[in-house]
Amino acid sequence: MKIKYTPKFLTDLENVFKEAGYPVRYEKGNFHAGYCVLHQQKIIVINRYFALEGKINALMEILRSVNWSFEGLSEKAQELYEIVKIEAPTAIEE
Repeated sequence: MKIKYTPKFLTDLENVFKEAGYPVRYEKGNFHAGYCVLHQQKIIVINRYFALEGKINALMEILRSVNWSFEGLSEKAQELYEIVKIEAPTAIEE
């Protein structure tokens, strides 16, 4: 499956984190690599000035790098998590 950079895909990624207990916020600031994961407060903070592609890339990078338990997710969120986590980072813009 090819990943498309659309607002719907961004919303779907945000929902995966939300279901895992890590809401996504968009704030201004100088974040390393454009995002910050606050493990103590269970919050993902993304640079609000990123374009759509940058926001999606940051969320996918976080999904690939963290070792949280995503087993309690809904079927749709679990499927999206598997696609992003396991598949090679090939993406197309739309």
